[in-house]
Amino acid sequence: MTEIKGKKLICLGLAIVLAAGSSIGCAKKKDEGKNASEYTTAQKPEESKEDETKDEPTEETKDESTEETTEESANEKDTTVKNPVPQISREQIASYSNDVVTWGPGVQMAEDGRPVACIAFQEQYSSLGADFLKENEKVIYLTFDEGYENGYSDKILDVLKEKNVSAVFFVTMPYVREQDAIMKRLVEEGHVIGSHSVTHPSGGMPSLSVDEQIGEYQELHDFVKNTYQYEMYLFRPPAGIFSEQSLAVASHCGYRSVMWSFAYADWDPDKQPSHEEALNKMKTRLHNGAIYLLHAVSATNTAVLGEFIDYARSQGYEFKKYEK
Repeated sequence: MTEIKGKKLICLGLAIVLAAGSSIGCAKKKDEGKNASEYTTAQKPEESKEDETKDEPTEETKDESTEETTEESANEKDTTVKNPVPQISREQIASYSNDVVTWGPGVQMAEDGRPVACIAFQEQYSSLGADFLKENEKVIYLTFDEGYENGYSDKILDVLKEKNVSAVFFVTMPYVREQDAIMKRLVEEGHVIGSHSVTHPSGGMPSLSVDEQIGEYQELHDFVKNTYQYEMYLFRPPAGIFSEQSLAVASHCGYRSVMWSFAYADWDPDKQPSHEEALNKMKTRLHNGAIYLLHAVSATNTAVLGEFIDYARSQGYEFKKYEK
């Protein structure tokens, strides 16, 4: 009788363990489904792969395996995301203020020559995926805004190709639709294409509803991806207008918001600065981690670009590609 009771207890214990294991598995799948639904198409993380169990290498194959691994690592491209975008869910966006933030690089410089305002804004908003300034090293990032074509983009691209410099070109939907040849050239010559929104709202992204903002990102993102097989990851807010909430929306959509640490009055084709004035401003405001904002509609920018690149390099600066 005692033996029978013991067997019953063992069976009961096994049933409880199996039931608990089944329950844990269901809870895990439910959580994974919840996390996946929190991101837009542009940002949704890739599903993780399960680790495969591998046999331990024998003494005879260890050296050969190590040699193969080293060779593979040397040839493998680095696909690490060096500047990850914060993951912000749709539900979290509402918790951020939509008050427009007044900002500008200003004229006050730190002892190392970097704009004081940009240093402060970088510290304040980097957690929301915004760049006002890059690393404190002798590097420069060239960026061009492309709201419309004024006949200079090909000349600018010729200079960049000659100087072996990669730049970011922030485009709007009308530009993308109308400038197929230039878009193809941007892709073929290794430049970074960034979003400048579909409609370039004059009041900036904060003037739109959250759903409208998401639509601005997604529509242009999908069009560029489907047309040119290029996936954008940088965004320049129209007119530089932003709020904490609009930065959060950009991050939610998988984009870094790129501001600038240098800009000047170059956007009006009818009021172009002189060659000397433009070049002098570009030279005297050189600083570590500079993000230069230039407009591709400018005849002056086109004329001085090559000379500026040569001068900056002579001062020890490197022009870097704005990696993901």
